[in-house]
Amino acid sequence: MQLERILQSQGFGTRRECRALVRLERVTVGGEMIDDPFADLPAEALEFTVDGEPWRYHEKAYVMLNKPTGHECSQKPKHHPAVFALLAAPLVTRAVQCVGRLDEDTTGLLLLTDDGQFIHRLTSPKHGVLKRYIATTKHPLSAAQLAALSGGVVLNDAPDVSVAAHAVEQLDDNQLAITIGEGRYHQVKRMVAAAGNRVEALHRVAVGRLELPADLAPGQWCWIDPSQV
Repeated sequence: MQLERILQSQGFGTRRECRALVRLERVTVGGEMIDDPFADLPAEALEFTVDGEPWRYHEKAYVMLNKPTGHECSQKPKHHPAVFALLAAPLVTRAVQCVGRLDEDTTGLLLLTDDGQFIHRLTSPKHGVLKRYIATTKHPLSAAQLAALSGGVVLNDAPDVSVAAHAVEQLDDNQLAITIGEGRYHQVKRMVAAAGNRVEALHRVAVGRLELPADLAPGQWCWIDPSQV
């Protein structure tokens, strides 16, 4: 694939802009500067730099963000900065999207990608991809509340359906781990409220088999292999 096309596919601008990057000697491949934008290179696993920043070719972008509080999962945020402001500019240019959403005050594992099929598979209710959260509650948890979350509670928007957690584990007097398979609006918060308590803080720690690494600080992102999920 021509170098200018590789750069364009990775989010470094239009073909004209990428051509200029190469001709201005701002791109290296394998440690060597290349000034021919039409140089034919094997795209797969290609490693290069733009303005000294290392990059690797990815046909599709799959990244994980440790979402901090005070950020919205929206391209047009209303009250807080968008999570996209935390990503590298090329990822934003290639239009990665959130795989589901976290509230502005919810933290933790957020996946982003430009693969529409991947988004559908992870968000479609029929696939039931499990998501694990750590919830901190306002009041001490009771055995009855834990039993209600495991057995099923009724939410206001679905009065005829009982919604149960796949797993519930009490971690402390005011903290529990809860795993759900659906993606209803404010689901964990509403389930805990229906059980008779209130969520004060919510942190997502896993999606499918993919867990949030302990060394990924809030606001940081990393590439992932989609098969990990």
